[in-house]
Amino acid sequence: MRLADLGEINAPLWLFGGIYSNLQAFEALLAGAKQAGARLIFTGDAIGYGANPRQVLERLAGQGDIVAAMIAGNVERQLGARAHDCGCGFTPGTTCAELSRGWYAHADGRLDAKWRAWMRALPDLAAFSHLGRRYGIVHGGVHDISRFLWPSSPAADFRAEIAALQKALGPLDGVIAGHCGLAFERIIDGVHWINAGAIGMPPHDGRPTTRYASLAGDGVRFHALRYDHESAAQAMRAAGLGPQYADALQSGFWPSEEVLPGALRRG
Repeated sequence: MRLADLGEINAPLWLFGGIYSNLQAFEALLAGAKQAGARLIFTGDAIGYGANPRQVLERLAGQGDIVAAMIAGNVERQLGARAHDCGCGFTPGTTCAELSRGWYAHADGRLDAKWRAWMRALPDLAAFSHLGRRYGIVHGGVHDISRFLWPSSPAADFRAEIAALQKALGPLDGVIAGHCGLAFERIIDGVHWINAGAIGMPPHDGRPTTRYASLAGDGVRFHALRYDHESAAQAMRAAGLGPQYADALQSGFWPSEEVLPGALRRG
């Protein structure tokens, strides 16, 4: 397991995950962060449903002045290892599992050995200090990178992950996580669990805006990211990707609710 300790970061922070090959969303986030004088913490899955996997990696890798920390998501780990699927944790035979074949093949065919090596070198976990508090960064889970932790997940599930993180990284006041695609926060035994959400796909709420978070002296805040979602959807269709996720960028609803716990489904 690759670990990174980033020391003290003295700047306003924007937290985000799940670019999902959505270049238009990432460009909007970068522009906003630069205007705000913020640095970025990325929880993984640069690659996903969108049209521009290689361009996203090129932009991400070239932002060393603004990206304070990034870790690998399951998709980076799978592509780096030349695996045959995304390793997203979807149940075999479900709509999400079937649709993942198309976008994963699209990304896999556009990456060379250089980018696979870059992804393999990313840390699995990271830690940093900010305004007197120490944070760990994890994608899904410590021992299962594709573990889904939802706003409605039992406290015991968060406790198990926090214990594993503190065993690997030392004492923590907070955790910044990703993978599930929904932005939320929980306080578990005094530890602040923050899922930064995903900027590359709406959070299944019927709006095309996506989500990121900011971390400052007054705590965490969640924000809607407005970007040119119509161009992103058009690029997906032009690339020959199936219409389901392109439609989702416009409708704000995921193609399937199978991965969601019952409490988070539309009914």
